[in-house]
Amino acid sequence: MTAENGAPGKGAKSRQNKKFTSSGSLKGRSAARLAAVQALYQTILSGVSSDQVILEFTSHRLDQIGEGTEGGAVVKLTNKERGLFKLIVSGVSRRQEEIDEMIAPNLRDDWSSERVPPLLLSALRAGAFELLECADVPVKVVINEYVNLAHAFYEGREPAFVNAVLDRIAKVLREGELGSSGSDRQAENG
Repeated sequence: MTAENGAPGKGAKSRQNKKFTSSGSLKGRSAARLAAVQALYQTILSGVSSDQVILEFTSHRLDQIGEGTEGGAVVKLTNKERGLFKLIVSGVSRRQEEIDEMIAPNLRDDWSSERVPPLLLSALRAGAFELLECADVPVKVVINEYVNLAHAFYEGREPAFVNAVLDRIAKVLREGELGSSGSDRQAENG
């Protein structure tokens, strides 16, 4: 369960999932995805443009990813990982309407994108963007990464929700990559 603004609330955990960490520290590409979700969340709550948020994160925040997490290790993102962060945030911004149109039909009948908490919507948008534009990243890796991100903030059904929505989108966008059993969460982080 979340607070009204979509931040982790009653029933949610502000912790890093063991699957998302390695010896207490975030992995580079996972940290870049976490930063992208945080930046997208900030754009929703503040209304600030993605360009402004990217500038703020690259100038001040990317060297603090992991601060305050389990183990307390700060990850310094490489230029390639910073590029992934920028690609996701700017790509979601550029294709947000199209991405939201992919997400909407995969929600329950009584739900709309506006009803999805901002943090989950940010993760869904980032994951859908990667499925749409990052063909070099396997479907299983994309889904696993964003499910693990959801686990980092929620203990309830939210991670399963992320898994279900991204799996349905993947079946449309990359049907050749998925077998009849859908996503397999045994994939390694990418």
